Amino acid sequence: MKKSKKRVIENIQILDFAAEGKCIVKDDGEVIFVEGSNVCPGDEVKLLVSKTKKNFSEGRILAINKYSADRIEPFCEHFGVCGGCKWQHIPYEKQIEQKQKQVYDQLTRIGKVKLPEFTPILGSAHTTFYRNKLEYTFSNSRWLTNDEVASGEEISKDALGFHIPKRFEKVLPIKKCFLQGDPSNAIRDFFSDYAHQSGLPFYDHVVHKGFFRNVMIRTTSTGEVMVVLQVANDSKDKIETVLDKFIEKFPQTTSLNYFINQKRNDSYFDLEPVNYYGLPYITEEMEGLKFRIGVKSFYQTNSDQAYNLYKIVRDFAQISENDLVYDLYTGTGTIANFVAKKAKKVVGIEYIDAAVDDAKINSEINGIHNTSFFAGDMAKIFTDDFIAQKGMPDIVIVDPPRAGMDRPVSELLLKISPKRIVYVSCNPATQARDIEILSAKYEVEKINPVDMFPHTFHVENVASLVLKS
Repeated sequence: MKKSKKRVIENIQILDFAAEGKCIVKDDGEVIFVEGSNVCPGDEVKLLVSKTKKNFSEGRILAINKYSADRIEPFCEHFGVCGGCKWQHIPYEKQIEQKQKQVYDQLTRIGKVKLPEFTPILGSAHTTFYRNKLEYTFSNSRWLTNDEVASGEEISKDALGFHIPKRFEKVLPIKKCFLQGDPSNAIRDFFSDYAHQSGLPFYDHVVHKGFFRNVMIRTTSTGEVMVVLQVANDSKDKIETVLDKFIEKFPQTTSLNYFINQKRNDSYFDLEPVNYYGLPYITEEMEGLKFRIGVKSFYQTNSDQAYNLYKIVRDFAQISENDLVYDLYTGTGTIANFVAKKAKKVVGIEYIDAAVDDAKINSEINGIHNTSFFAGDMAKIFTDDFIAQKGMPDIVIVDPPRAGMDRPVSELLLKISPKRIVYVSCNPATQARDIEILSAKYEVEKINPVDMFPHTFHVENVASLVLKS
């Protein structure tokens, strides 16, 4: 009998995890993918099959009938609502086991290449308070939890916290976040309290009016703190009043800045920050190297694991003193500067101008003189002419965004055939696609996944590719 495209299955067991945080069930051979938030393999659930496609179906959980024996108690009161840390109910050893499996499955299924024995995934020593950057959003449309709705109490609609997934205007107020260490929670609470007491309007994300929009907090392993407030109105008195109050309470702040944002979104890369107090940057340290992090700078958000990741990259690259190294998608040049002392020269390419400026500054303050950085569209800069001018690379390191490498970049790498390519990826699926392209000339020598984001399904992976003999 043909199954209904949309139907309810009263009781079925979650079998395993799937990619992108989803889980999998099977109903008489039919593969059904379900959203994995607050679901654990071994759970018995009531399932709505919402979409049926040629090779699989999609569904969502209506109720959990029986919990898996593998479940643990989440440590955060906001779990299951705020949208972050979706795997708090999964033991950490199970999390990293699944992440390693995810990397292997995607490289073999999508990449279709022969893989060496994996180096076991490098788990994070810290599974809470590991982030060095958080952003909180002000909204006049607070998300009410089921308990708050049931209470019948009158609750203020203003909130400072995290966006509810798929609801751009709704924000869940956060009481305590376990992602970023002190003084992050206290800073958020200050701005929340001040905004409520001041009477200044929280931002309305539907009609785009209000005053308070966003606050970003960045920290370093050396104890430095950057705070960036985003407001919608150019009211000098109101801005200075809140920032002066903040300084009174947090005088140890290294860098205090603000944006005036009158656009219809919270992005700030096209806006000019105002440095109100302290320095316009904070400084991270790694193996004696100093890395300046400005308001707009990109830096890996898990500092400890970033250091471990870069050591793996350096080890995989096997750079000798006469090697010319290209670092594609170099960002602020962190990897380029980290490996520079091993190489004859390092050439970095990045499409964001401000990031390249940071990369050059980071070389300068560390006395590194064998690096050069170039800004522009990767596919347009990384060309035969560029290589003719800058030299044929012996080793290429790539760390592209989630979309992976531009196809012309992969094709040029095949053409110039450096002896080794080290591919760093935050998306094993697109990494696998690119490795399949490169497999025309390269074989995978080493693989090492790294967990940068505990309690999420995200995983970083480093692959070393060498020319086939």
